[in-house]
Amino acid sequence: MTRPPTASLLDALANLLGPKGYSADADTMAPWLTDWRGKYHGRAAAMLSPATTEEVAAAVRLCHDADVALVPQGGNSGMVGGATPDASGNQLLLSLRRMNRVRHIDEAAKLAVAEAGVVLQSFHEAALARGLRFPLTLGGKGSATIGGLVSTNAGGTQVLRHGTMRALVAGVEAVLPDGSIFDGLAPLKKDNRGYDLRHLFCGAEGTLGIVTAACLHLVPAATARRTAWIGIDSPETALLLLRRLDAAIGRELEGFELIPHDCLDAVLRHIPQTRTPLAAAQPWYVLAELAGESDQALGDALEQQLAAAFEAGLIRDVVIAKSDRESEDFWRLRDSISEAERAEGPALQHDISVPIDLMPAFIAENPQRLDSAFPGARALSFGHLGDGNVHHHVQPPVGCDGAAWIAEHGAAVSRLVYSHVLELGGSISAEHGIGQMKRDVLAELDSPARLAALHGVKAGLDPAGILNPGKLIA
Repeated sequence: MTRPPTASLLDALANLLGPKGYSADADTMAPWLTDWRGKYHGRAAAMLSPATTEEVAAAVRLCHDADVALVPQGGNSGMVGGATPDASGNQLLLSLRRMNRVRHIDEAAKLAVAEAGVVLQSFHEAALARGLRFPLTLGGKGSATIGGLVSTNAGGTQVLRHGTMRALVAGVEAVLPDGSIFDGLAPLKKDNRGYDLRHLFCGAEGTLGIVTAACLHLVPAATARRTAWIGIDSPETALLLLRRLDAAIGRELEGFELIPHDCLDAVLRHIPQTRTPLAAAQPWYVLAELAGESDQALGDALEQQLAAAFEAGLIRDVVIAKSDRESEDFWRLRDSISEAERAEGPALQHDISVPIDLMPAFIAENPQRLDSAFPGARALSFGHLGDGNVHHHVQPPVGCDGAAWIAEHGAAVSRLVYSHVLELGGSISAEHGIGQMKRDVLAELDSPARLAALHGVKAGLDPAGILNPGKLIA
């Protein structure tokens, strides 16, 4: 069991970190004590903001010796309350935002070492300045940080070609729960010293160690891209189109996003300066993007394959972006869906994955199951069909008090969704993590073998339970 911090511990931390690295001021801490969605609210005895790995290690060591809990936090842009302290006021918030240096970029090896507090968009810019690219992006790139992306094993819109964060991590530096420093930054392609400790921290949500830096794979900057907004009949058609493009184009197919018309309609209503790309509304849309070195070759390949798909009856209408600006406009429609959905009113968000071939069946069948159990409930699925991950939002029946309906039925609705996902061999968390939002559902529904392994790893590395308690596993 952890303990409340004593005055002597807080004094020691204040002396260690100085005025820039320590604050117990309520107004200073307030923005960081609520999660991005505004669902979870906590309290903290103080906020620690170390500037170096050594400072992180020293602070963790003091807290370890005093049995005081720490909640690591990056950009505070997570979706599951994984970086929000509890309501006791006995935990300490550990912000990594001051650790914001890109330590170096090796252009020849296509590797970079970035500290945990580096904002994703800033990292993109640093790589592009060297003619390289970090191939992971998402809607929150202006606030999400490298440490948080590693700790949640983030995905985003380019997983189809480049994989999740875990696939892009070549090495990790982390502070362990006892305050020791694990230096695993060396990008070794072969290392058979037992368990892969570097990747163990990917997706651990700060429960096993505090990621302070990561060595990350880069790729050559894409000198060309082609983006298409495609109107289609159904998710089944989208899957056929995906298979066709993947077979014909291969690795140059970098993004393949599925969007229902209702989601686009919400964006057009709530997001200023957006417009529909097609003249007529379609039931579903695909946002497909190719990236490579030859503008002409990409354009020819995309036009040829889309023309063939149109002749085969897979496409109802399509427009190809004529410029980078138009491509960005297409992506803004996709990236604004979550913001537009929030403006529509309360909803239950489910970040799930199932085997790609089963995704159309899930999208068709789950709303039917929901309506049978909760008449009038509405479900919308959108997202990364190319890697089997969609965001499945369930909205209350029209005309009811949405907040009250969710309070009464929300837990049972989510249990129904997640049970269906697990029936299909899927995951209840594809890219946002478990945090505190899905912790109890994971404990209830997932396999005993998986849960026992998770608990065993946690107990082995953090027996006192001081790192991010109450997150991921109960």
